[in-house]
Order: sequence, then structure tokens, then C-alpha cells
Amino acid sequence: MADRLDIVIFGATGYTGKYVVKNASQMCKDRKMKFGIAGRRKEALDAVVKEFASNIEDVPIILADIKDEESLKKMTERAKILINCCGPYRFYGEPVIKTCIATRTHYVDVTGEEQFMMEMQLKYNEAAKEAGVYIVNACGFDCIPSELGIIFTQQKFEGEINAIEIFMNMWRSTTDKKGPVLNYATWESVVHSLAHKEEVQALRTKLYPVKLPEFTPKLKSRSVLHRSNVSEGWPIPFPSADRSVALRTQRFLYDNYKERPAQVKVYVKLKSFFEFLVMAIVGTLLLVLSRTACGRNLLLKYPALFSYGFISHENPNPEMQKSTHFSLTFEASGWTEKLSEPTDEHTDPPNKKIITKVSGDSPAYEMTSITAILSATTILNETDKIPNNGGVLTPGAAFGKTSLIEQLIKHNIKFEVISPIEK
Repeated sequence: MADRLDIVIFGATGYTGKYVVKNASQMCKDRKMKFGIAGRRKEALDAVVKEFASNIEDVPIILADIKDEESLKKMTERAKILINCCGPYRFYGEPVIKTCIATRTHYVDVTGEEQFMMEMQLKYNEAAKEAGVYIVNACGFDCIPSELGIIFTQQKFEGEINAIEIFMNMWRSTTDKKGPVLNYATWESVVHSLAHKEEVQALRTKLYPVKLPEFTPKLKSRSVLHRSNVSEGWPIPFPSADRSVALRTQRFLYDNYKERPAQVKVYVKLKSFFEFLVMAIVGTLLLVLSRTACGRNLLLKYPALFSYGFISHENPNPEMQKSTHFSLTFEASGWTEKLSEPTDEHTDPPNKKIITKVSGDSPAYEMTSITAILSATTILNETDKIPNNGGVLTPGAAFGKTSLIEQLIKHNIKFEVISPIEK
């Protein structure tokens, strides 16, 4: 790999890809790392370099098309690690992963598509191990904050965690900016993921034919609309990939390190009952319409109508992105004493709680691009701290023992203990 570029960014002309190029131009320069960009059209790639990487003397441009296997091979052979920004990954992700394994190229992406991630682990985990290649999905806002936040909470708990509830909050510091919040490719991913939601359980059964022991006390789901002691507003269950990925990480920790897996639930905070009604209507429409081809066509044709204006065919307003902030609050409960075996049962009820928080700004694309680059550089620099010498891993499994949390803190993503509590 000595003569390869450190990083190649595939899908560099897309909305997310441009953010990755912009941040890579500074972050790779600071680390004396060389990166290139890849996509289908040279003119568009030239324009991206001119706009976002003019401070770099030489940014190699690589032509690659998802439908051209040979071009993917030539692209991945140029890279030590590939950052794949080309989604929806259900349609465009697998050929890239397959080629990365064949050319022994590490891989990260920013997908939040639950089915795609589980299917890639099923199909390619062993092949990636044999090739000594790391394939790590969900290295953006989905699901780095939740994954590393759980790891951070487990590190700070100093005992044994039984359950973690995550409360997500997003807000804007200014309300005078108008326009969509997310880009259209994100909407496509959501629609197609919902259309195939029934695949998830079957994939999970194939991934884990041997069930975990039942751990008690069992973490029960809260009501659809409720109040929380650690989160203002009205938290509701959040149907993102965060919980699915977190549970895969916890299973990995149990299988590989004999650690008791934490039970996890994820909620998103709404400001008012009106917001709840809007979310309920939008969610119901999405679930119903995504089940049929005709319904999906409507959703994809009129994203602004069915997303209450959050997504449209237009790109998001950059000023709105800058004024958007997020926090994830983690409420963990368990015991002060850690038993010798993960399957040993505590005879007393949980007697300890800890509340932690991860927070930052511009989560959708600015932060996603930074976390993707940091994930890639961590793989390049800290393979001795990443398990199994390869494989298809979740972010928590891959980066739990690395310095990624410290690196995220240096890039203004805050990790903090709010209150350690013993009952």
C-alpha cells in the first residue's frame, strides 16, 4: 500500500461528498496525508477541486462509475482507504465494498440504511477478515455520536451497565432561515429503507442464529409520547439506525470481550404536542405509502409535501446547516459492582445511574464529513487498536478502543459526564 493515496473520496461531486472534500483539504493537509477524489464526470470533479480544495497543490482525480467494475477496481487500487459518499447504498454500495475487499482497500461510508449494513456484514465479514480489510458503515451523524456516546458512557460508568436510554435533541439558533434541511439522497434512502423494513428481522436472525441470554431487569419501551427527567420536551421513539447499530456493537462486545451487553432504546425530543402531531402524520404517510411502488413514486416525486418541507429536490440552505445544533443525552443504569461473568445475575436491583451527553453543531453534513474523515484516518493510524485484523464492523466495535473520541473532541464535538448518580 506504500504507493497508494491515503484516502480516496468516492462520490465527491454529491452534496455530502463536497463537504468531505472541503474538510479533507484542511484535515489531510494538517496530517500530511494525500487524498484524491473520484466520480463519473471529470468536469464536475475539476469544479469540486477548484471550489473546495484549491489550497492543495495536487488532488488526483479518478474516474469511476458504479456500473463499471473495472473502473471501481482502478479506483480502489489507488487508495489505502475509501470514503464512499455515493448513496442510496442499497443500490450503489455493495459493488464498492466488494471491490475494496478484492483490492485490499479499507472502506468507510456515511449510510444510515439498516438493511444494507446488516446484509454487508452477512455477505462480506469473513472475506474482509481474510483480506485484512476493515469495512465500517455509518461513520457520519448516523451513527458516530450514538455509538461513541455509548462507549464513552460505558467507560465512565465504573460498574456494570444494564440499560441505556438515548434522548436526541436538534434545534436551530436562528429561525429566520428558510429552505430544506436535508438533501434529496437522504430522503431516497429513508423511503427505500421503510419499503424493505420487513427484511430487518430476517437479516438479524441470520446474523445471530444463537440468541443472547435474557438480561434482567428488562428495559421496557416508554409510551409513544412521554416526559423524561433528563430531556425537556416530549421524547418519542426514534426509528433511526442508531439502536440497531448499537445492539450489533453490544453483541460484538459480548461475543469478543465477554462484556455484558447494554440494552438500548433511542428517543427524539419534540418541543410541543403540535410537533408530535406533525411527526405522527408524516410518519404514518411514510409507512403506508412506502409499501407500494405507486406510493414510493409519490414520496420520491414530492419530498417537500411529504416531509413537511424538511427535504426537497433543492439542496439544503448552508446557513441553516450552520445554525443547527444537536445533543444526545445518555441515561445509563446498572450496578456499582461488575460481576465476573457477563451472564452472572445480580441479586439486587440496579443501584447506580450516570447521565452523559454528546453535543455539537451542523450535524447533517459538516459534522458527518468530519466524522467520516476521522474514522478513515483512525483506521489508517490505529489498526493495532481495532479488533480482528479486518471485517465488517460497526463504529463502536471498530473504534471503541481507539483515540477517536479524543479526536472528535478536538473537532468541537463535546463528550461530557452530566451527573454520576448512585441510588
